[in-house]
Amino acid sequence: MTESMLAKRRSAAIAKGVGVTTQIYAERAENAEIWDVQGQRYIDFAAGIAVVNTGHRHPRVIAAAREQLEQFTHTCHQVVPYENYVALAERLNRLVPGNFAKKTVFVTTGAEAVENAVKIARAATGRSGVVAFSGAFHGRTFLGMSLTGKVAPYKMGFGPLVSDVYRVPFPIGLHGISVEQTLNALENLFKVDIEPTRVAAIIIEPVQGEGGFYPAPPELLKALREIADCYGIVLIADEIQTGFAHTGKLFAMEHHEVVADLTTMAKGLAGGLPLAAVTGRAELMDAVVPGGLGELMVVIQWRLRPPMRC
Repeated sequence: MTESMLAKRRSAAIAKGVGVTTQIYAERAENAEIWDVQGQRYIDFAAGIAVVNTGHRHPRVIAAAREQLEQFTHTCHQVVPYENYVALAERLNRLVPGNFAKKTVFVTTGAEAVENAVKIARAATGRSGVVAFSGAFHGRTFLGMSLTGKVAPYKMGFGPLVSDVYRVPFPIGLHGISVEQTLNALENLFKVDIEPTRVAAIIIEPVQGEGGFYPAPPELLKALREIADCYGIVLIADEIQTGFAHTGKLFAMEHHEVVADLTTMAKGLAGGLPLAAVTGRAELMDAVVPGGLGELMVVIQWRLRPPMRC
């Protein structure tokens, strides 16, 4: 079938809100190459938007997936737990930057990881405010797009968004925004919009992706760490796109003498399979009551309640 025929079928069957960058319809892929339905061969520089770090169909990824499929596909860890969940959590607790006790929770998507990180920060601090940056991308869910610092196309037509989200400019020398201006904006935010003692978290990408692939200046990250420590704010590093060797180290924060309290991961974590995670300080991770992280158990608990009487 030709790509033009597939494009017509796609247009008729799939919502317009799912945007498409190319009209190349993949038939197969191997390592850094993709072949389309017409047999044309391409070098894949997108990698599923920074997902298949190890290349398409890496033999070890395929072997691990095949081995797991022979055992079971899903039990829901909150219902019937299994060793793989524990083992990967132990590994991430060792690998994520920070010389302190850590714990991990797994979800499915990067947006879920961000949402759960904010939930953890709010539960741990008893506060609600969250500070994000212009140009940031944190997902398309309601909280994710509320944190995202770009209106078109992510927020158009979806308001009102989640409350208690505040934004300061991301420092980009090319655009005439310095670190000093960013920190002055944050100080002004604390003066006129929200007191710092009501801020649960500051969330930042070590390198902005959607914002234009701009690295966060080291002096900014250092200042944010000091501010977070001063006011008891949780510093969240969104490493969904920068994690797993995209910057030459396993995590981008390893390039800096700064450690986040919570780290969000997805994309390269599972080599093309849907998996995301939040890893962070054990005392913060344990602030959420059992059932507060993970949806299915909440649904089961709701179903076990006696019927409501009018």
